[in-house]
Amino acid sequence: MNNNKYILYIIVLAQFCGTSLWFAGNAVMQDVIHAFSIDDSALGYLTSAVQLGFILGTLIFAVLTITDRFLPSRIFFFCAIAGALFNLSSIWSGNTYSTLLTSRLLTGFFLAGIYPVGMKIAADYYQKGLGKSLGFLVGALVLGTAFPHLLKSTPDLLDWKSVMVTTSTLSASGGLLLLLFVPKGPYHVTGAKANLSAFIQVFSNKNYRTAAFGYFGHMWELYAFWAFVPYVLKVYNEVEPAANLNVSLSSFAIIGVGSLGCVFGGLLSLKYGAKRVAFIALLTSGICCLISPLIIQINTPEIVMLFLLIWGIAVVADSPLFSTLIAQNASPELKGTSITIATTVGFLITIFSIQLLSHLTSIFPHHLIFLPLAIGPALGLWALYRNKEI
Repeated sequence: MNNNKYILYIIVLAQFCGTSLWFAGNAVMQDVIHAFSIDDSALGYLTSAVQLGFILGTLIFAVLTITDRFLPSRIFFFCAIAGALFNLSSIWSGNTYSTLLTSRLLTGFFLAGIYPVGMKIAADYYQKGLGKSLGFLVGALVLGTAFPHLLKSTPDLLDWKSVMVTTSTLSASGGLLLLLFVPKGPYHVTGAKANLSAFIQVFSNKNYRTAAFGYFGHMWELYAFWAFVPYVLKVYNEVEPAANLNVSLSSFAIIGVGSLGCVFGGLLSLKYGAKRVAFIALLTSGICCLISPLIIQINTPEIVMLFLLIWGIAVVADSPLFSTLIAQNASPELKGTSITIATTVGFLITIFSIQLLSHLTSIFPHHLIFLPLAIGPALGLWALYRNKEI
């Protein structure tokens, strides 16, 4: 077996394990809200707390150029253990709304040492075919994100506390796996010391800027779609009682199927180029945003599910491709920091789109709340269209 393939499998598995922390709280949120007598309006804030923690983490990692100065596998291991512990703290019986917000915030903070660091490790091992490698890696992120919904779909086997314990155990195991079996990559370049001007420096590169702006448009849509799929399915069941959809299992399918989009998008990029495939995927998900008000109110659940599954594939298929474009157009000594900076801004954007949809749930019918997400793909497509050089 080719050693690089072996390394990729380890990174993918570790990434899946670590990112299972991401939506662990979101998957069991209704149980958490009930267990601690918290208002239903907390859903958006508790979900955004993870995003905000992730942003703070990536911001600190970027300013201190941590991913370029230290061995990435050690960073991944430490953050996987710390994230697991804070995720596990959610089951403490003495939790209040404030302590739950804090635990989700700190879980998100340490995810900053898992997701972008995993991409940095892949970039340190693969130069040719990076889009394919990151396709598998982001596919693992997608499955990890969806996995808590699958666990939650079997309440007879696992209650909400068991879901949190399982995801924390997975994260710690993934960190240990990466530490033991993934040494420094052949293309790893040790970066400079802390660089407070890194934000300005990386965005001075036109091609990097184009790739990043395309990614930002994609991020406006992605996490808000993932966060509110369970809500839309829940309300659809109320409006169409005959549908009787298993909300958790359906949410897992809609989010998890995106892993196939990541893998196939990465493979297609080998033939057609990362930019072209990313453009098509972003265009497809943008169209899904625009027609969602028409499809989601159809009283045939099979059609609604098919539409959401197609959207689930398209909405994330471009993610590894934008990461590829970002990595390929970054300075080698700031590669990890460049990925981290783009990720920081992208996840900052997700807070605004998640909060917007959270607000719209109280004033719009469920089939309309996804419509504003079309803004992101439109702006991302414009950025890609304007730059013919990338």
